[in-house]
This record gives sequence, structure tokens and C-alpha cells, in this order.
Amino acid sequence: MEEEFLFDFSDDAQRSVERYEEMIRNEDQYFFDAQAFENIIDYYIEKSDPVKALQVIEYAVNQHPYAAVFLVKQAQLFFVTDQIERAFLALQKAEMLEASEAEIYILRGNIYNSLERYSEALDNFQIALGFAETTDEILLQIAYVYQNMLDYEQAIVYIKQSLEQNMENKDGLYELAFCYDILDKQEESIQFYQEYIDNDPYSYAAWYNLANSYHKLDLFEKAIDAYDYAILIKDNFASAYYNKGNALVQLDRFAEAIEVYKQTFEYEPPNADTYCAIGECYEKLEHMDEARAYYKKSVKMDHKMADAWFGIGVTLNFEERYFESLHFYRKALELDGENPDFWFAMADAYYKLGQIEQSIEAYYKVLEFNPVDIEAWLDFSTVLYEQGRLLEASETILDGIKNNPDAAELYYRMVAYLFALGEKNDALAYLETALVTDPDKHYILFEYLPQLQDNGSIIEVINRYVK
Repeated sequence: MEEEFLFDFSDDAQRSVERYEEMIRNEDQYFFDAQAFENIIDYYIEKSDPVKALQVIEYAVNQHPYAAVFLVKQAQLFFVTDQIERAFLALQKAEMLEASEAEIYILRGNIYNSLERYSEALDNFQIALGFAETTDEILLQIAYVYQNMLDYEQAIVYIKQSLEQNMENKDGLYELAFCYDILDKQEESIQFYQEYIDNDPYSYAAWYNLANSYHKLDLFEKAIDAYDYAILIKDNFASAYYNKGNALVQLDRFAEAIEVYKQTFEYEPPNADTYCAIGECYEKLEHMDEARAYYKKSVKMDHKMADAWFGIGVTLNFEERYFESLHFYRKALELDGENPDFWFAMADAYYKLGQIEQSIEAYYKVLEFNPVDIEAWLDFSTVLYEQGRLLEASETILDGIKNNPDAAELYYRMVAYLFALGEKNDALAYLETALVTDPDKHYILFEYLPQLQDNGSIIEVINRYVK
């Protein structure tokens, strides 16, 4: 009689689903073979309906009580619905039925990994290695565990083992790049990808990761060449176009960068980051109308794009529309209140508007968030000096020196301020330090206070260091 109710639709998943749903509507009992049940379960999983998938599994387990595959699928669904204990129980039952099934240990390893029980995760993955026919994905899972343990060196070992078995595994290539990046081992990364490309010259992922490594070492020309190879192999590789654009920007090839950024729109929808990058290129080319148009496109797409709000302000500042620029700088600071570049722009705009106290307050913010910005120390002290606050100007430069003891520019500026304060001996002492630090920059002193060129004491000291 059982044969009369056997509906084997393993070659037609949709038909299996239809027959299953008919059975549910009719409140009947049909018999499905194991493959048909797998198809039905996978259908509901793909539809992101774990509840129905679990219901199918109940029927499957009742009809095929010795099939471990359904218990594994049940455990997967329990895991994704955060029913961890039930997932472990289902895997325990599956192991009793078929202890050599690698998927049991892989899934258990993933669950332990998610629970940060890393040693137990590794134990299960090692067991899985002994049972699985192909192990490249398991090796990659082990690498993920080591990444979570912050042991990136060991992660690299397992990623490489995985890639030895499956050179086409793009996830492995990207994870390897990530680990090398974390460890700041770009040279090793380059060596690996060059060797990889020797074996597989048509791997766009390898060329892309090689390019990224060159980029991080500021080898922008080489990076562009490698991005070009990645694009040649995969002409719709939007990320490669975008990163190539970034490399061109680093070489001040802004017009070329714009064209490359725009090419990304042929292969993926425009996004706020790319619009902002194009805006910045137009800004560098001093095409402020075009720059502002793209910055506006960026913030329209993403109101939290602080760099684009800032960029609009920069274009207005360039056109001497300082008061208007302040509005956009403030919008940027609302989103990123600790960005020293934003505060620096605010300080400059306030200064140009004659709002000196607001400018000074903004400079304090710049130096709070970036005390190694030498230009900010110099500009801030200049504002104070111009207001006749000579002592504050010198104290500001002294603070700058404490934070940047190797910055000759600050020592030369201190010389100027001390002479202005009438403290000749201290000024000459700072001049000696400045000349020891960098004698070639002594011209800075005269650029700031040209009258010091006629000071015999200064010329005498300089001549001892500059021939």
C-alpha cells in the first residue's frame, strides 16, 4: 500500500512543494522520498520562512526517522532562529544516527564559534576535516575562528591551506587580504598574490587584492595597473573602478579619477560615497559649481554624509561666501564633531568674517582633536599675534612644540615671537634649536618677519649652520 502513496518529485522541486501544500490543505498524509522533502525544506528556507521549513522537517523526520540530514537541517533552522539548545539537541540525535556526517560537526563548530567557545569550535571543525570529502570550506571556517580569537597569523595559515585546495575561492582571497591588512604585512600580501597570479593569471580577485596592497604602500601607479588587470578580466567590477579612482586621486590625476568614478555607475547604482568622491575631484580642479552639484547629490542620497556637507562649505569658502560656508561646516560637525579638519575650516571662516573669538574657540577644538597639526598651531598663533596677544601667541607655539618636538617650523616661529616680546636671548636659543632641527627651513623666519633679515645677531647664528 505504501507504494500507492509514494510521490517522488525529486527532479521537480516546485512540483514537490505543490503536492506538499496540497497535502496540508487537504489535511491528508502523503509520502515523500527524502530528496523531495529536502527540496521542499530548501524552498521554504530560500523564501526566508523558517517556521514552515521546520514544519516540513517534522513530517520528514516522522517518515524518515533514520535520515540524519533532516536533523541537521532542523539544527540549522534552530540556530538561525536563536534556539541554540534545541539546535545542539538535534545535532546530538543526528550524530547518533550517522556519526561520520561532516555537516554535523561543521554546524556545531559554527554554533560554538558564534558563542565565542572557540576551542570547542576548533575541535568540531577538526573532526569534520576527517569525514569531509572536500575540506577547503572547513579550513576557511577554522580561519574565521582564529580571526575571532585575534590570531591572524594562524588564520593566514588555514586560509592558505584552503586556497591550495580551491584557488577559485574568492572569499578566501579577500579574507587573506583582510588578515594581512590587520597585521600591516602588505609586502607579504603582495608576494602571495603575485605567486597566486603566476598560477592563476585570470583571477580578478587576486589582481584586485594585489592592487589594494600596492595602494596601502602608496605604490599608486602599480595599484592602477593591477586594478586595470582586474577590470580587464571582469569588466563590471565596480569596486575595482572605485579604488582605481582613489589611486588616481592620490596622484592628483583628478580629471581621470572623475571618469573612472563615473564608470562605476554603469555596473552598480550611484551611491553617496562615489558622488562625494567626484565632488572632491571637481573641487581640487577648482570647478566649484560641478563640485557643489555632486556634493549635493551625495547628501541627498545620504543625509549623514559629513564629508559632502563639508565639501559644500569648502566650495562656498573658495567663492568667499564665508558666512554661507559656516552653515555647511556646522552640518558636518553635527555628524562628526571631533573632526579636526571641519573645526579648522570653521576657525578659518570665522577669522575671515572678523569673528575672532569664535575663530579662537574653533582653533582650540582643532588642536584638541589633532595636536600634531603643525599648520593649525601656526595659524592659531598668528590670529593671536595679529590681535596683539603676543604672550598668548608664544605660549601657543610652546604648547605646539611640546606636542611636535621635531617641527622646525614651530621653533622658527617662536624666535619671531620672542624677538617681538623683546626676549632676545631666549629667541637666539630657540633659533639654535631650530637650526639644529632643520637648517634649510630658516627662510620661514624671514617670511614671517622680514625685518629680522637686518638683525645682525640672527644672521650671525644662521651663518654658523648654513653655508
